Amino acid sequence: MMAFKTNSSKWPVLNFVEMQDTIETLHQWIQIVGKVRLKTMPWQNHSWHTTLYVTSSGFSTHGIPYQGRIFQIDFDFRAHKLLIQCSNSTTLSMDLYPRTVADFHAELFEKLSEIGVNIKIHPKPNELDPAIPFAENRINKSYDPNAANALWQAMLKANCVFNQFRSEFIGKASPVHLFWGAFDLAVTRFSGNVAPLHQGGMPNMSLEVMQEAYSQEVSSAGFWPGSKDFPQPVFYAYAYPSAVAFGEQKVLPKEAFYSTEMGEFFLKYEDVQKSDDPEKTLYDFLQTTYEGAANTSKWDRAKLERKI
Repeated sequence: MMAFKTNSSKWPVLNFVEMQDTIETLHQWIQIVGKVRLKTMPWQNHSWHTTLYVTSSGFSTHGIPYQGRIFQIDFDFRAHKLLIQCSNSTTLSMDLYPRTVADFHAELFEKLSEIGVNIKIHPKPNELDPAIPFAENRINKSYDPNAANALWQAMLKANCVFNQFRSEFIGKASPVHLFWGAFDLAVTRFSGNVAPLHQGGMPNMSLEVMQEAYSQEVSSAGFWPGSKDFPQPVFYAYAYPSAVAFGEQKVLPKEAFYSTEMGEFFLKYEDVQKSDDPEKTLYDFLQTTYEGAANTSKWDRAKLERKI
């Protein structure tokens, strides 16, 4: 078991009701930026080429190769700007403030055109219903700088624990990355076995993408800020395929619970944030839910885990 230095005072309070409008607008904005990365990056397995990453100031595409150059797009939730950097041009910026998705979309592509990045993305969001075209969305237009900063701070803290957890696995594992489709920070471990064909089911997401993403047997965990239908931020853990006994496993901490409807374990962010040792509380959740998945699906753990 890894030791962590407790610093609970720096885990921010997340009140979904107060943050909802900002979260919904940010979700649209990161989808637009994520689709730029999707359009320009070489394809990688399980759609890993599409994701964003947590940084010291926000979220980033990291470097994207493009016509002999590299560009990247960064959300800065400290200065509340969107930065567009390119290896052969000056840095351009956009202010983050209460503005419509349509306005954000228009300015971003104007800025990209200025540095010679001329691309077209799929005009609608994925994994959202209704999927209003970005250029027409004048509904989502909220941006509370404090809410945006708090959400980033929460993901930053989770990112640290996720990376520590990832380091103890020597089998195939994903980076810790931010999927803009569902707006979740995730890390995934693979058993090395082929999985049965996934049946899909996400709104506005192609079956082929879902089937490739889940073509291998996985144990996955992450952080999700919530939605209007599930109005609270949570940590989650699931297995695919999932053994019948998975949901019956005893996991930590005691506040964690299994949802038969969702087929996943959940731990409320609030229970982590308020605990005496948030890092250990979250790590225990990641470790015990992984053990539940690996044991019930009979993974060869001796070959997959680093001996400490």
